[in-house]
Amino acid sequence: MQHFKNSILVFIFIVSSIVGSAKETDYHGFKCLEFKFEGHDAKIVFPKNAEPGLHWIWRARFWGHEPQTEVALLGKGFHVVYVDGAEYCGNRDAVTLWNHFYDYLTREYHLNSKAVLEGFSRGGLFIYNWGSENVDKVACIYADAPVCDMKSWPGGKGKGAGSPGDWKLHLQVYNLTEETVKDFKGMPVYNARKLAEARIPVLHVCGAADDVVPMDENTYLLEKTYKEAGEDIKIIVKEGIGHHPHSLKDPAPIVRFILSHTASELTDPPLPYESKMVINFRGTLDNCRVKFEREKKGRVAFLGGSITNMSGWRDMVCDYLRQRFPETAFDFINAGIPSTGSTPGAMRLERDVLSKGVVDLLFEEAAVNDPTNGFKAAQQLRGMEGIIAHALKSNPNLDIVMLHFVDQDKMADYNNGKIPEVIQQHEKVADYYNVTSINFAKEVNDRILNGEFTWRDDFKNLHPSPFGQSLYLKTIKYLFESSWKGPVKSEQKPKLLPDKNLDKYSYVNGHFEPLEHARLKSGFKFVKNWKPADKSSTRPGFVNVPLLESSQPGATLELKFKGKAIGLFITSGPDAGLVEYSVDGSGFKTADQFTQWSRQLHLPWLLMLEDELQDGKHLLILRISKNKNPLSSGYACRIHQFVVNN
Repeated sequence: MQHFKNSILVFIFIVSSIVGSAKETDYHGFKCLEFKFEGHDAKIVFPKNAEPGLHWIWRARFWGHEPQTEVALLGKGFHVVYVDGAEYCGNRDAVTLWNHFYDYLTREYHLNSKAVLEGFSRGGLFIYNWGSENVDKVACIYADAPVCDMKSWPGGKGKGAGSPGDWKLHLQVYNLTEETVKDFKGMPVYNARKLAEARIPVLHVCGAADDVVPMDENTYLLEKTYKEAGEDIKIIVKEGIGHHPHSLKDPAPIVRFILSHTASELTDPPLPYESKMVINFRGTLDNCRVKFEREKKGRVAFLGGSITNMSGWRDMVCDYLRQRFPETAFDFINAGIPSTGSTPGAMRLERDVLSKGVVDLLFEEAAVNDPTNGFKAAQQLRGMEGIIAHALKSNPNLDIVMLHFVDQDKMADYNNGKIPEVIQQHEKVADYYNVTSINFAKEVNDRILNGEFTWRDDFKNLHPSPFGQSLYLKTIKYLFESSWKGPVKSEQKPKLLPDKNLDKYSYVNGHFEPLEHARLKSGFKFVKNWKPADKSSTRPGFVNVPLLESSQPGATLELKFKGKAIGLFITSGPDAGLVEYSVDGSGFKTADQFTQWSRQLHLPWLLMLEDELQDGKHLLILRISKNKNPLSSGYACRIHQFVVNN
């Protein structure tokens, strides 16, 4: 009995020595106990109402940085803990310290026997090195831009610059040299296999542009280790984000992951699938429905670039409309031309769409190609307004759906708190003309950040995988199902156009000017059925067609035209040259026909030469320059169409 009393006294002494100097502070509205543990700063944050399982999340490094996940979990009843062993860099001494701290927490505070490990950046070394030796004590792992291979960071032996001072320290505390570290296996990329074999769930949140702890040398290598053991990890990738900022602005996907592997009963009910759809409902889509249902016929056009032209969402939409209106005879127009955006669209609208007959429903997309093709903000607006205004003039009963497809540049913009410029410009037009739009760029990015799927494995490309195509369809279908509730209207209601254009130079009367109108002064010739002499790729519709061609420097032609804008719809191949032009006797300006894709492809390309002319008659003089792009193999100029806005 006396021995038992002595043990109690010793235990009380040990505990009092640990927390005797503890002080109570505030951590985002929650009680925080700060104290020394074996000489190291330590913290425990208590929830206002602890959940029954006494679950907890263990921060490895950088206390208080991007705390939104911890704050959300505190609100769910979790505890948050921390012990500062920064000088150990996650080595054997760090593991020993963590072992002691774990024993203390579970003994004194009766916290759950399984911890949630949270490691930011170099904190990855702590959570994986300790977790791999304590797999029975780990509920799950949340790692944020984690260091998984010291040779990458701080070593700088790969893509990253590394940190020489930290590298020296890490080699020292791990008792390694520049040579022995090459075979060292005591790092996450190797020891994560133990966690995988124990089936410990893992979530990584990383920036795709991280050049401090590159994903290829860290997270993706650890993922490979997990997969080799028959398991997988969940990765949320933030396009356009570097090493910072860590975490997610909305930590809900991280919290949901953690709760699903600890206290699933605390998880908030899932939001409906449609909550991530970014549809800007404007006006109605009643007119085309009236036509489809009452007249049993309809014409639907799809104007855009390669994402429209390819087999995928467009075919699915056609199938949906056939099923929705089984008695309707449809005429579907595929007016998608790869690599073209809104400015080419405005110029070819008459030829490729309106000439086919009255269109009842038009899908328009150009948000990917407009910036890719180098069109500035004003031209992005002028091109889109040209399409929308011209189409509505042709048929005031026309319904239009504007689409903003996703690419990684747009995702990067959203992740950096910006709305992509092209979407801003196109949305100005949509709002001005009361046109419904779907922002797939934001929807896809939001869903990726929500942990629903990944760009790398699921969506795969701006030309979407079948998975991505199906997502596009699902959102478009939801738009129609939401718009077509209730009985069909009795008649169509014409749309009223605004009194003036958004931009007085918009291409609202864009069209092709016949090649025959040009005067071939010297060097140019008319080719009836052009095809390339080399083996470079071509685009359908731009081979075995008439064009004006010359490869001779100094070759000249003239064109009289009427309007506010003049441009060239060309084929830009490996030998595309520079052209010089003058309008109404002005000094000659130079335009480069060669693009970043020209070396492999005879690319359909639109060069806008002037688009702020006074409305009236003009004279264009065009000649091939004696200079050329150094990447081009020649001086060629091949003109499919002159484009004019009058």
